[in-house]
Amino acid sequence: MSASDKQHGRMALASRSAEFEAVLRAAVATDAKGARRDVESALRAATEQLLRLRDKQARVYVIGNGGSAGVASHAVTDFVNVGKLRAATLHDPSLLTCMSNDYGYDAAFARILGTLAGADDLLIAVSSSGKSANIRNAAATMRELGGACITLSGFDANNPLRSLGDLNFWLDSKDYGMVEIGHQFILHNIADRLRLGV
Repeated sequence: MSASDKQHGRMALASRSAEFEAVLRAAVATDAKGARRDVESALRAATEQLLRLRDKQARVYVIGNGGSAGVASHAVTDFVNVGKLRAATLHDPSLLTCMSNDYGYDAAFARILGTLAGADDLLIAVSSSGKSANIRNAAATMRELGGACITLSGFDANNPLRSLGDLNFWLDSKDYGMVEIGHQFILHNIADRLRLGV
């Protein structure tokens, strides 16, 4: 079998779907102290937290860069539409470029949260690598404000974002496609739980 044939076989839909299932099955959830949690109980805890936020009419902010910004936008759509949450992304072009220009891209989300967010609010921080400084700075700012944070990351198990959330979901893959779609799947699952009230 040629190298090209092997690549085609590895990229075949059935092969990729099996790989994706394995990535999801190996998902790891941890708490703020880094202690492992059962993924299902962590998903229930995240859903319950969002339901409490909805009852208090608190806000949920979802952030990411690049593909993760797309994941964030889709999650916000579901959270607003089916979850009835007061949810928003923070990547409006005018606002984000203003903050990036004035304070640097690494501080942009943190500066926006510093103005908009409060102690009753929640940040969902999405980063495939878990290393993006602007995402980590936003998570740190949310903690300083007394708010809650949920992180979704992948790649290295010891990535710095995993230590910044009250709940942290990590996918053991270095494949951007697998991690991004995995994050979308997790957030969509939470939105479905919100819709069903479970």
